[in-house]
Amino acid sequence: MKIFLSILLPYLIGCFSSAYFLGKVSKNIDIRNYGSGNAGATNALRVLGKKMGVLTFVLDILKGIVAVLLGKALLGFNGSLLASFFVVLGHNFPIFLKFKGGKGVATSFGVLLILSWKVGLLCLLGAAIVILFTRYVSLGSITAAVLAPLFIVLTSDTVDKTLYFTVWILATLLVLRHKANIIRLCNREENKLGNNI
Repeated sequence: MKIFLSILLPYLIGCFSSAYFLGKVSKNIDIRNYGSGNAGATNALRVLGKKMGVLTFVLDILKGIVAVLLGKALLGFNGSLLASFFVVLGHNFPIFLKFKGGKGVATSFGVLLILSWKVGLLCLLGAAIVILFTRYVSLGSITAAVLAPLFIVLTSDTVDKTLYFTVWILATLLVLRHKANIIRLCNREENKLGNNI
């Protein structure tokens, strides 16, 4: 039963789409019909403005944090790993929004802050540096995802294989969710931070 709850509850937490909710509350729109069509913080920033964009980012981080803590309370370390995957899955593919959600960046960051706060902060730093110099939020997010498994190794004397595998899966999922962004980056068609905001 605890295994089931460690899967179901985090998934449902992830299904709460902050961008969609704030779009409805602030402008009575479905944010997925505007901008990039993504129900995430970057598109919320572009479509809803800075305040709503930041609030979306914070709420999505909190989803990851709450879900992992819940999984840990239910099933210990293994529960936290299960919750990590399923809260991001819920964010990306929310059943209540016909499985059309975000890309899991902020929620994955929240997850990392609980699983390994050092790795979470290093990923944030890496993303911030890339975004600062390139103004590509997607490139910063992809860079952080690629670095996350490496940071797990570098910050641990003894690497927990299940933790490493979980972070690797989350990183892979994030990169795959950015497939369209990667194509646009290669074609030099990706929007930079500051454009259309």
